[in-house]
Amino acid sequence: MNLRIDGRSAFAYTAAHEPDAARPSVVFVHGAGLDHSWWGLQSRYFGYHGCNVLALDLPGHGRSEGPPLSSISEMSDWIASVLDALQVKTTTVVGHSMGALIAVDFAARYPARVERIALIGVAYPMKVSDAFLEAARRNEQSAFDMETIWGHAPQTPLGGNPNPGMWMYGDTLARLARLAPGVLHTDLAACNGYADGMESAAKVACPALFILGARDAMTPPKAAQQLIAAVRDARVVTVRPSGHSLMAEAPDATLDALIEFILPASPGTRGARA
Repeated sequence: MNLRIDGRSAFAYTAAHEPDAARPSVVFVHGAGLDHSWWGLQSRYFGYHGCNVLALDLPGHGRSEGPPLSSISEMSDWIASVLDALQVKTTTVVGHSMGALIAVDFAARYPARVERIALIGVAYPMKVSDAFLEAARRNEQSAFDMETIWGHAPQTPLGGNPNPGMWMYGDTLARLARLAPGVLHTDLAACNGYADGMESAAKVACPALFILGARDAMTPPKAAQQLIAAVRDARVVTVRPSGHSLMAEAPDATLDALIEFILPASPGTRGARA
């Protein structure tokens, strides 16, 4: 779906369905340097099982016009603008990495619009090393390599991909290669500079699901514990042996956790993988 948000073109994958006010909505927010396609399995499933799906391309990513937004709060406000444009009153927000920070911030600042949040591969503070930031600022290939290698568990290059026909390293590198210069650095700097995580987490009034990769080198599970403790209604699923890229490394386990959390507990829906 093509949109106009704040005077610029934007894109959201909707699983080929127009938004329907009678259906619950799920917004998927990608991580630094990525795009809506990162949510391929998860967004399709919910789109074909009774939900409105909006897998967003943040400004400057995928099919959305730039420039990229420079702070987590600006990205939260942009999501609110998307919901306004589509007249979506309330939603579930599912975020990965940078997108998880956006989900926390959005839930804190727009509590009446959020039914629940799912935070995948999250940490707070989400600090980024100087070497990674500098490589991204220079638009060096090494920045893409760092995100790709650190973003997967160590065993990833040694085994088969759970998504047939896909190469996890190559898939991530291909997405990063499509970025305009400066976008990855802007994203990483936004994560590095986000200082409102604990305050935002304490304001989250809706249920929150944390999906963490046991072998995550970028946002290890222990780095999420402050957020988990601060959120009033927090549930945790730890996926072994996944790293940071849970939607690619453990797509079924990640989807199962989201189904259990999001879909209503009625016969034939919760846990159903038809």
